[in-house]
Amino acid sequence: MSGKNNEVWVIGHKNPDTDSICSAICYAELKNKLSGGDKLYLPKKTANVNDETKFALKHFGFAEPETVTDVRSQLSDVEFHHVPGVDGEISIREAWAKMREYNIVTLPVTEGKKLEGIVTIGDLSRTVFDVIDRYQMSAAGTPYSNVKSVLEAEVVTGDVSGTFDKGRVVVSSANEDQMAKLIEPGDIVILENREDSHVNAIETRAGCIILCNDSKVSDDIVKKAEENGTIVLRTKYDPVTCVRLINQSIPIRSLYRGRDDLQRFKLDDYVEDITDPMTQVRFRYFPVEDENGEYVGLVSKGDLLKAGKKQVILVDHEELAQAVDGVNKAEVLEIIDHHRLGGMTTPQPLFARIQPMGCTCTIIYNMYKEEGITPDKDIAGLMLSAICSDTLLFTSPTCTPHDKMAAKELEKIAEVDTHDYAMAMFKAGSNWGSKSAEEILTNDFKKFEMGGRVIGVDQVNITSESDVDDIYEKIQPELTGFMNAQCAHNIYVMITDIIKGNSVLVAAGEGGVELMERTFGKKADGDRMLLEGVVSRKKQIVPPLTEALQ
Repeated sequence: MSGKNNEVWVIGHKNPDTDSICSAICYAELKNKLSGGDKLYLPKKTANVNDETKFALKHFGFAEPETVTDVRSQLSDVEFHHVPGVDGEISIREAWAKMREYNIVTLPVTEGKKLEGIVTIGDLSRTVFDVIDRYQMSAAGTPYSNVKSVLEAEVVTGDVSGTFDKGRVVVSSANEDQMAKLIEPGDIVILENREDSHVNAIETRAGCIILCNDSKVSDDIVKKAEENGTIVLRTKYDPVTCVRLINQSIPIRSLYRGRDDLQRFKLDDYVEDITDPMTQVRFRYFPVEDENGEYVGLVSKGDLLKAGKKQVILVDHEELAQAVDGVNKAEVLEIIDHHRLGGMTTPQPLFARIQPMGCTCTIIYNMYKEEGITPDKDIAGLMLSAICSDTLLFTSPTCTPHDKMAAKELEKIAEVDTHDYAMAMFKAGSNWGSKSAEEILTNDFKKFEMGGRVIGVDQVNITSESDVDDIYEKIQPELTGFMNAQCAHNIYVMITDIIKGNSVLVAAGEGGVELMERTFGKKADGDRMLLEGVVSRKKQIVPPLTEALQ
């Protein structure tokens, strides 16, 4: 069986920022230290990271987490059957033995790692019981090695590496005249212990003779067989048993359904998407392939019924609008956040830690301390990066004494100068000249439900006042299209000067400017407004907008 039921994904919000990514990595690290190996906690991200986050990850030696866009259960989460593929040349009898060995009624036929087709127990039984055709074995191109194996025969003489592809299966008769008339060149002839019958069959150029009951064979017969190119096999079975068994030597390649005629599934297919297609087909097992098209196992309809939900931990958010797609179909185990409550509901109780601090990583660092664990130097560096980012180096009104204390302690562990490091990180993240409008708008974008409306707020940090006009001119023509793509009623873009501690707020959407003026009590300059001392979306933009709409 195969599956990933021991994995827990630790994941931040859509359009991840530095805190979202660093929180996922650092909290997964803490959980793995505490789990004892029962669970594997993996950090994930929902989209590409911004330049600021890339700087932090590179500085402290971390690769970006794997991107996931949907956390619904996938086939890779299901305990499916890892049944090895078989060669299409194996006999029906061997296929039946393997089905019993694996306790399954379907066998995958493979060439290397690629699926060729499947054969079912129904295919085997129809061939054995339904078909009455003396040419059946030769029509199937049966390898002589299969005949030898099924009859547990000894090769007296001849080469069994070839294929029986001409003739019938004939059973010996007491009447030699009749035998001579019945046997055709290439036939397989089942014989008892009568030397005259052996000679007759060989002289008639039978392709193979099978001597039953461990019959003795003279040197003369062997010599004659070699001269005529006849294979001689000797088996312990009597003629009746040989007749019953020999058709089971037919290769399964003549029976199986080819891959192009099969319903196949991929490891990354979502369980709910493949349930209906499965019910439309009268098969019990279906082949599963990986992203490279290589066969990995078989899955049944019953396996899907036992499929569990993906287990996830949400960090740096708890609003459904900001969460990865499919979160309502996953099992949310924990929430670690520092934002407002956004109305997410779960069907089962969970651990939630939501504290009014400037950064999620501050909460996570306190959890390290509570467990008596000192974070490694690189992990400490990531948590410090997140705190500097979310508090704008302690200048944001969201910054608390807890954030400052955590940063001071993490600075020592990470062995960096916080101010110098933060300024280098901010500079790396404010290089907007080479970015497209879409990249700027999705850099740190979040959606909120306020007063029955969906409001999107993007924040763009800059280190030079001259960047404001350049960014505005690039994004302004695209705002309406971006707003419609996000299914939002209004969009606001905060262009935040982290050096001066001011923001220019740009509005889009019907009534957007009027709402901005009503919220902040001043006149807009067209569709933009300078907000002095405003640097926090969480504390200085979202709450007053929410109050104004309510």
